[in-house]
Amino acid sequence: MSKTPPVIYKIVPDALWQKAKHEGVFKGAAIDLTDGYIHFSTADQVKETAARHFADQQDLLLIAVDGGALGDKLVFEPSRGGDLFPHLYGELPLNAVLWETPLTLGDDGAHQFPEV
Repeated sequence: MSKTPPVIYKIVPDALWQKAKHEGVFKGAAIDLTDGYIHFSTADQVKETAARHFADQQDLLLIAVDGGALGDKLVFEPSRGGDLFPHLYGELPLNAVLWETPLTLGDDGAHQFPEV
């Protein structure tokens, strides 16, 4: 079993995140609800996740989450290329969120990331 990193990341449409903040909990995006867990990425994975699954999309937020605060509901499982991706089997409590920031598109069409 892999050690939980201190911070994991979720890319979320702004409107969906605002709804979660209003409700006090994030239940997941459509793909998360379909798969039965909330998909996250590590710092090393998040840029590729954006390029593969959110290309050219605007109005996105990058959400940083304290992975250690999620307990045993956070599981690292093999996915793309055998990499271990963090999956949360349950809702994301908003008190585990460290920060959120807009994920804007640069002139080259790629998302502009803060230092993570």
